[in-house]
Amino acid sequence: MRTAPLRPLWITIAVLVSSAIAAGQKSQMPPPAPVPPQIAAAKKIFISNAGGESFETVFDQVVFNGGPDRPYNQFYAAMKTWGKREIVSSPSDADLVLEISWVLTDTGLGRLPVLGQLRLVIVDPRTGVTLWTITEYVRGAMLLGNRDKNFDVAMNVIVDRLQTLLAPAAPSLANQ
Repeated sequence: MRTAPLRPLWITIAVLVSSAIAAGQKSQMPPPAPVPPQIAAAKKIFISNAGGESFETVFDQVVFNGGPDRPYNQFYAAMKTWGKREIVSSPSDADLVLEISWVLTDTGLGRLPVLGQLRLVIVDPRTGVTLWTITEYVRGAMLLGNRDKNFDVAMNVIVDRLQTLLAPAAPSLANQ
């Protein structure tokens, strides 16, 4: 049985060849696309309550504390606390319109417990064109306090992603 010592060698060669083929087949991610320049250049923002699903009850349970305007109130407070942009009272005075909304989601049983999504749409008030959209899912939970915490986590992600986009160092079309 002279072939037995060669078996580990052939297995090693097969693994190396398979690895080389798999590495060659990996798709390369394209470089990040540019962020529209008016996002980073914006000095004045208008925050719009784009509404959404009611926070009342689902199966006789309160979905979240804070009522149906919680996304708007919480987002507005976060942007005011951040203080890096002037919040104006009219879209016509703004460089950007930030539309915050909420959608309740029924994911069914057996999947990740997603309760809904927060969506922030960034609109150019002069053209009405959507420049960017940020969506974050809110994980569901059995207890109201945990659902409130999960909502806060999702809102913080939305605010952090927006603040990154608004940062002057963000890549823009003007720099390309």
